[in-house]
Amino acid sequence: MARLRIEVFRAWPYLYAGTLEYEADYLKSYLNSPESLTVLVRDGEQVVGASTALPLDHESEPFTRPFVQAGYRPEDFLYFGESVLLPAYRGRGLGGRFFHEREEHARRLGRFQQTCFAAVERPPTHPLRPTDYLPLNAFWERRGYRRQPELAMEYAWQDVDQLQETEKRLVFWLKPL
Repeated sequence: MARLRIEVFRAWPYLYAGTLEYEADYLKSYLNSPESLTVLVRDGEQVVGASTALPLDHESEPFTRPFVQAGYRPEDFLYFGESVLLPAYRGRGLGGRFFHEREEHARRLGRFQQTCFAAVERPPTHPLRPTDYLPLNAFWERRGYRRQPELAMEYAWQDVDQLQETEKRLVFWLKPL
């Protein structure tokens, strides 16, 4: 899963220059939470897609801070960590299935009022933005998610074209259950 995250997130808009060491540490939060969920898509033995969910109150402080500052209770949210899918497997309904499986997990656990995820927002004039890029906003909106610009955070990682980490703006999207 770490290799898959690195491969998929190297592309726009994340441009993530990740390492296996960082990924191993990041994925521990999912292993350590009894309420987390990981959905895998396999083609034979190869993992070609993955999606995760974790109670927001099990996430690190940078993720919970915007919620607390806005008067929300992090324990009311199931946070969707990522959906990563190799390009050859896109357009088959798997992205929608990822959302369905995570929302059903939230309902089964019975303690969440909403689901949420954070999406990076890059400037439209960014030099590495592909000319044919289509944002996923319409895909998310069709599933009932709404962008919440007041719930935003800065988070640092190293871009593929940079020598050091820089802060990026991520905005949360919410959906009531």
